[in-house]
Amino acid sequence: MADQTPPQPAAIQPTSDDALHRRGLMFILSSPSGAGKTTIARRLLAEDADLTVSVSATTRPIRPGEVDGEDYHFVDQATFNHMVDANEFYEWARVFGNCYGTPKGQIRAGLKAGTDFLFDIDWQGTQQLHQKAQADVVRVFILPPSLDELRRRLVGRGTDSAEVIAARMARAQAEISHWDSYDYVVVNDEVEVCLGKVRQILAAERMRRTRQTGLIDFVRGLMQG
Repeated sequence: MADQTPPQPAAIQPTSDDALHRRGLMFILSSPSGAGKTTIARRLLAEDADLTVSVSATTRPIRPGEVDGEDYHFVDQATFNHMVDANEFYEWARVFGNCYGTPKGQIRAGLKAGTDFLFDIDWQGTQQLHQKAQADVVRVFILPPSLDELRRRLVGRGTDSAEVIAARMARAQAEISHWDSYDYVVVNDEVEVCLGKVRQILAAERMRRTRQTGLIDFVRGLMQG
């Protein structure tokens, strides 16, 4: 088992080349399984140096090839319970017997420094995160073009049995019912088009006036001549 010390805030330096400082944001991508969320997330992370993935804490055992602090913060159940009791998570959930949570410390430091965090979480985690950090959260839901196409994509993976696919399809319909809890909804009919729309959302949200914390001093300087 890895070191049980809860993850501590790290010094994160802003990576943006913008002349004016801005506060970072928490960029959430949600979708039913098979709708393309993971592909979009990987492309965004590969292409955008100012975007970093949120690293969750988990009680599940570390797997071969995983790195503590990069893939997850691996902790035991007692440590996780302590973090819950100390209100150290933005959101947490138990999934298939293991606990997963988003630690507040490092993200708070990163947001202040202008770092943007990408979250790949479901609607329940999104709801928790929005309740605790509403001003910093941008919620994007990705829809499949149709349920038939979603089923085709799941079958095309060749990794799940017919029973598992049926369960995923049932869950997908339940997840889709929460589409109106999101700020943006994008249909992933073609991945490049969908990715382009998600990029536009991210770019616009970065320029939101309330996040441009350097504007006050800049405008004050303009007014003083």
